[in-house]
Amino acid sequence: MLPPLIFTPVYRRFIWGGRRFESALGRCLPPGDDYAESWELVDRGADQSVVAVGPLTGTTLGQLVASRGDELLGRHAPQKTFPLLFKFLDACRDLSVQVHPDDLRAGKLGTPDLGKTEAWYVIAAEPGSRIYAGLRAGVSRDDFAAALRAGRCDEALHSFAATPGDCFFIPAGTVHAIGAGLVVAEIQQSSDVTYRLFDWNRVGLDGKPRPLHIEAGLEATTRVEPVDPVRPMPTDDPAVRRLVGCGYFVFDEVRPRGRWEVGGDDGCHFIAVLSGAVALDERWELPPLHAGGCLLLPASAGRQSLAASTVDGRPATLLHVALP
Repeated sequence: MLPPLIFTPVYRRFIWGGRRFESALGRCLPPGDDYAESWELVDRGADQSVVAVGPLTGTTLGQLVASRGDELLGRHAPQKTFPLLFKFLDACRDLSVQVHPDDLRAGKLGTPDLGKTEAWYVIAAEPGSRIYAGLRAGVSRDDFAAALRAGRCDEALHSFAATPGDCFFIPAGTVHAIGAGLVVAEIQQSSDVTYRLFDWNRVGLDGKPRPLHIEAGLEATTRVEPVDPVRPMPTDDPAVRRLVGCGYFVFDEVRPRGRWEVGGDDGCHFIAVLSGAVALDERWELPPLHAGGCLLLPASAGRQSLAASTVDGRPATLLHVALP
């Protein structure tokens, strides 16, 4: 039986990052002001989640998929690699306007990956921070192509102010960007195929505009409708609201009071703590998880009971991810 797994975060540093993982997620960061992404669950070549505590310390997620996939994934085994990637993002500047192809078009465009469908959950938002998702009502694909080639992409985008707790489902083929001032949790297919369509007419550190992928991006753009925040749906569990259910992942917001049970369905489950704390059964000898803490429950671990508690006046709020 595989025990519950806590991994070491993999930080990615880009010019648009900052240090808000400290204030929003309780992290202790090394020096630097450009911590843009924190990968919490990843199995992509050299980018690997590594077990941080317990008897499997030092083991990578990829090694577990390869050698103990049945125990880890249960009914979803076998897999060549773990099929999902979960990350936190700190956007201190507007991210570029991007699009990811679907699986079919990724193959046609000659990419090494599958497509990329994703969902975002807003953890923190500065006043006026915006989400860009889909095209404005009435803007056709041809209209968008013309605006893009003229450097006026922003005029065609659907956007609005974001608030903490908002969730957005971004199917592959949807034009999107995360605006400055947002800290976001993202669940996605484990793919890195990205076409940059518009970079707000900025220049990079070298004084030159960053490369754009307009023609490939237009080929990958298959959805033109505006994207608004999802409407969370109740489930049979009163603590759980379903944010997204698609062919690649299930994404839930969980607000447990007291104990919350998860797993036992022959599948693995991933938990990210946004506030409060949760503790596993003492037999696992793992520390409680506070804000920013993440946990992968292997299928073989069976049903688990997590004890939720309030920290600094904030009750436990979790994000839950599973394979469908």
